[in-house]
Amino acid sequence: MAEARPRVKGIERAVALAQRLQHVFVGTADRDGTPHIAAAARLEITGDSNLAVSSWFCPATVSNLQENRKVSVVVWNPETDEGVQVVGAVERIEETAILDGYAPEIETAEPSPQVERRLIVDVEKVIAFSHAPHSDTEV
Repeated sequence: MAEARPRVKGIERAVALAQRLQHVFVGTADRDGTPHIAAAARLEITGDSNLAVSSWFCPATVSNLQENRKVSVVVWNPETDEGVQVVGAVERIEETAILDGYAPEIETAEPSPQVERRLIVDVEKVIAFSHAPHSDTEV
């Protein structure tokens, strides 16, 4: 049986801030290192070293994660300059909702996400994030 890892320091702070702000930013990169930033709405603790990030992620985020599981999740309040960056790797991607039916009033020329997904992130560390000078130390 695998030994349980201790709770990663700072996870609670990241989740509490995300719940107050109701948004987080998810950074991914494809296999060549081309970066992509997505916005998400929810962050929750799912284990001592795991977080779940939920959103209607765009296809680029999902495609990147199929090639490169590394992820950075930023929770930042620009008004107070309070923030953290969660660094880790996505263990799995869960589909939590799928659009059902045709709604012509929301049809656009651009394809929109059809599936809400939940990213289960194995957290390596939580570091300070701010606009002000900072040293990327763990919180």
